[in-house]
Amino acid sequence: MSPGHSIQVTLPDGQIHVCGPQTTVAELLPAHTAPNGLPYLAALVNNDICSLSFPLQVNCTVKFLTLADPHGEFVYRRSLSFLIAKAVRDLFPECEFAVEHSIGNGYYCTFSPCGPCGLSDERLKRVEAHLRDLVRRDIPLVRRKIGFVEACETLESSRQFDKLNLLRYRNPPRIVMFCCEEFSDIGYGVLTQSTGVLSHFKLLAYAQGLVLLFPQWLDGEVKFSQFFKQPQLQKIFEEHKQWGRNLDITCIADLNQVVAEQRLPSVIHLCEVLQEKKFGQIADHIANLRTRPRFVLIAGPSSSGKTTFSKRLEIHLRVNGLTAVRLEVDNYFKNRDHTPTDASGQHDFEHIDAVDLEMFNAHLLALEAGEEVAIPTFNFQQGLKEFRGNRLKLAEGQIVILEGIHCLNPLLTQHLDDACKFKIYVSALTQLTLDNNNRISTTDLRLLRRIVRDHRTRGSSALNTLQRWSSVRQGEQKWIFPYQKEADAAFNSALDYEPSVLKTYARPLLSEVKPSEPEYVDARRLLGFLQLVNSASAEAVPPTSLLREFIGGSAFE
Repeated sequence: MSPGHSIQVTLPDGQIHVCGPQTTVAELLPAHTAPNGLPYLAALVNNDICSLSFPLQVNCTVKFLTLADPHGEFVYRRSLSFLIAKAVRDLFPECEFAVEHSIGNGYYCTFSPCGPCGLSDERLKRVEAHLRDLVRRDIPLVRRKIGFVEACETLESSRQFDKLNLLRYRNPPRIVMFCCEEFSDIGYGVLTQSTGVLSHFKLLAYAQGLVLLFPQWLDGEVKFSQFFKQPQLQKIFEEHKQWGRNLDITCIADLNQVVAEQRLPSVIHLCEVLQEKKFGQIADHIANLRTRPRFVLIAGPSSSGKTTFSKRLEIHLRVNGLTAVRLEVDNYFKNRDHTPTDASGQHDFEHIDAVDLEMFNAHLLALEAGEEVAIPTFNFQQGLKEFRGNRLKLAEGQIVILEGIHCLNPLLTQHLDDACKFKIYVSALTQLTLDNNNRISTTDLRLLRRIVRDHRTRGSSALNTLQRWSSVRQGEQKWIFPYQKEADAAFNSALDYEPSVLKTYARPLLSEVKPSEPEYVDARRLLGFLQLVNSASAEAVPPTSLLREFIGGSAFE
């Protein structure tokens, strides 16, 4: 093979393979399964996620992915979502099936029409049996590129109008479709080569539909985490979904139409009024409690909008005749030399032991007893607590609003009586979907928020934020999500219009992440999503909006 017609492929262990152009990734696999016994699902080629059937065309690095890799896990989830949509279409072609939102380590899916008590056991068993049969038959998932007109005709003939509408404001010459027997879907990402590798899943009847539970690779084996019902978050999602129906905005295609028809300012106003109403309802609830709490604890994952939420709640409590002061848990971080480290030796700022629990609890008890305390301010640049003369003493009946990622963890306020606490969980649960079979990741929306905010407030590049995000996510899984069930109230901070506004800020930042960086795969995924969204100006976003915490111009800064 002449040098001009060969490709050098470098594997993670440093081995270099020389092969011809158009060699597929699958041809380089050392075996059907990895040394840990897991099947290969996809690969990273020059830090871009690709299917095993991808033909190599340039010199590249290749890393094979299994369920043990977060990117492999993402491929597994997307592929299994595709397959369950096919299973339902095969069995119940007249039913409308939709993959809605994440819940625990799974996706909540709606199934209509169904009975008043939700999905029947008989239907659930039929779906699971057919899904397992599709896996057993190891059917190819074929990726095809077809012309725009043919794609539209295919979607129209199969009555997939939700997908057809998403093409209304796009005009690429070719559309990627995935096909499995007679079922086809638009390709928004990579799927596995065939169905046989998708053997690990569970189905549970839940609410008016079902939960598709995904496996995880933990402690050297495939496991399923315990599923907990989350009625508060489920109620919030269903309310938000109904709100979307009232606005005629339930998917990105609807939002794109609003932007194109220049109706976004009125939609922004309606979304903001809805959130204002929710703030008022929570404040009213606190004010009407028989035993009024002394401490209101606000927790939630990164970029869920906790800071703006706490400030707006303070105003609504005042409207109810209650005065409150805010106390940020972040000011009680331990000095940097006492911060715990993770397995890689890096500072673990998500760990609860990163907080000076002894000082924090001592201050809370002193405030509750009517004493005055000196409040620290944490200097993040120096990594030190500083005392700058800020002192606090509570007035009679005054409420303390505590805001921080650990606020629902009992360890944070272990010396306070539970009777004096009111706990709120803030999350960004978007009700929007790409189409019926393809959800929008709430985690990715929070990541977009954080990329925009960190660039504006800290001068951080998108690459810096993406490099840190894995650690943030691990901290959320360990220190935040397990305690959300402790909440007395929950608040959805997602705004239906925000993808269009965030796109304007995030797209140029993400475009700076290059293929030479491992985080390129995440930047590409986010850019792929934003490509489907019509961008919009932030001009109509009011200064009191929670979104202003991220894009700037907040009245609360």
